Amino acid sequence: MDLRGRAVRSVDSLRVLLMLFHTVAQITAEQEVENLSGLSTNPEKDIFVVRENGTTCLMAEFAAKFIVPYDVWASNYVDLITEQADIALTRGAEVKGRCGPSESELQVFWVDRAYALKMLFVKESHNTSKGPEATWRLSKVQFVYDSSEKTHFKDAVSAGKHTANSHHLSALVTPAGKSYECQAQQTISLASSDPQKTVTMILSAVHIQPFDIISDFVFSEEHKCPVDEREQLEETLPLILGLILGLIIVVTLAIYHIHHKMTANQVQIPRDRSQYKHMG
Repeated sequence: MDLRGRAVRSVDSLRVLLMLFHTVAQITAEQEVENLSGLSTNPEKDIFVVRENGTTCLMAEFAAKFIVPYDVWASNYVDLITEQADIALTRGAEVKGRCGPSESELQVFWVDRAYALKMLFVKESHNTSKGPEATWRLSKVQFVYDSSEKTHFKDAVSAGKHTANSHHLSALVTPAGKSYECQAQQTISLASSDPQKTVTMILSAVHIQPFDIISDFVFSEEHKCPVDEREQLEETLPLILGLILGLIIVVTLAIYHIHHKMTANQVQIPRDRSQYKHMG
């Protein structure tokens, strides 16, 4: 019994050590992050990089703004009216992150941690008619905000920390091995713990890759969002139509010139027999 007890205690100790090692490894991974927003030429865009084992495993460039409704007392101090706070993700934010084969996470904190953004990405495989295909997507967004912070909130009634979460989110869907790029604005609705309030997250100038980065600090091939593809088509379509029209005009003029030259070289036979004597 004593030997068995020792063996059980040894196994339990080993489990504890493994759990501690796993926790330390996760903490170490979270610390390997960089905020490179100063390199961006767009003052509203932030650049975040997560590195594990000395290599880049997650890169994210985007501009983010949050529209947060909150209640204040009306002038009669009886009724409530709803105001709106516009909170932009600022440069110099604190960043954390972690990477995994099928799940990656980015966390950003700013204004003395009055605001925190968490973005969760998942990688999945699906069976299609062409065979198994892997994609990744943004599966969850969480935004924590403090309505007692005086820069953006003015005398909020329910001042304090609130959490806004996405619901059944599937955004930025991208084929595995590619990065997601979208210049157009995209909105995500978040349900707030502040009763009957919905926070709107606005993303723009997005370029993200949370999996399968091959080269350090370099995005893989871009997968553009449908809005950008339509805008690109709208921009190039007039040029294409202009080139086609120009080609039609050139071909028409060339055919006319050749036809005119051929008919000019032909000897015209007079219809009046009396004109035959003048020939030759």
